[in-house]
Amino acid sequence: MDRTELYDTIMSMKGATEDRPFGPDTLVYKVMGKLFALIGADPEDNSVNLKCDPEHSVILRNVYPDDVKPGYHMNKKHWNTVTIDGAVPDDELRDMIRESYDLVVAKLKKTEREALKNS
Repeated sequence: MDRTELYDTIMSMKGATEDRPFGPDTLVYKVMGKLFALIGADPEDNSVNLKCDPEHSVILRNVYPDDVKPGYHMNKKHWNTVTIDGAVPDDELRDMIRESYDLVVAKLKKTEREALKNS
């Protein structure tokens, strides 16, 4: 998966928005104001930070030890930094993005989830 496909996949999530609250160097993707993905703005940056269930994080890090690492500058229990150089299959990466999004949506207030559902 290249950066364009990564961006398109992230932005295809219902209600996804892009922001730069940490400055121009980091693209932050949110749903209902809650962070679910981060990408470096530099086109040479080939990684994405994604939220992940802690038990699943351990599994992914064992399956892809060179390409899935504890989240850089994030809570290492709940976030992974995933290299997008092709070593992690595209379908697996899409699943990781979906899991990150779903984990964040699940923690939204009921009214926020309803608003998202109806948007």
